[in-house]
Amino acid sequence: MRTFDLTPLYRSTIGFDRLFSLLDQTAGVETTPSYPPYNIERTGENSYRISIAVAGFTDQELSIEAKEQTLTVRGDKRPETAKPEFMYQGIAARAFERRFQLADHVTVQGARLEHGLLHIDLVRVIPEAAKPRIVPIATSAKGIEAKTVDGAEKVAA
Repeated sequence: MRTFDLTPLYRSTIGFDRLFSLLDQTAGVETTPSYPPYNIERTGENSYRISIAVAGFTDQELSIEAKEQTLTVRGDKRPETAKPEFMYQGIAARAFERRFQLADHVTVQGARLEHGLLHIDLVRVIPEAAKPRIVPIATSAKGIEAKTVDGAEKVAA
């Protein structure tokens, strides 16, 4: 249940959609699901891997969606036609949806399913415009030149 409304702020902003969606998510009272368990590991200077335990799911029952800075992984377990009679069922076979907030410039490079783990490889590619750059400093032996109104040049010391 939300106790405040941010709708008036949405009308007066342009280009801050991500900021307000983050505020909206923070204001929610949703509890974070613990299923399925996952690991996030750094595999290089600008590369990461999310590994999600999805035992019993096939690649057709899993979907991965990257939209803006949100990565959504869904699992939809299809019911079996012949229901086995379990004496004990410890392996979860329920549908899930897991969301991850990605940093700026992080994109999904690929995904693979092996041995009951879904591995999602991520890479951070910083655009040239956002990278730091060296600005050369020019020096002049004559000093700073300025023009007067009548067009004659004066040399400042």
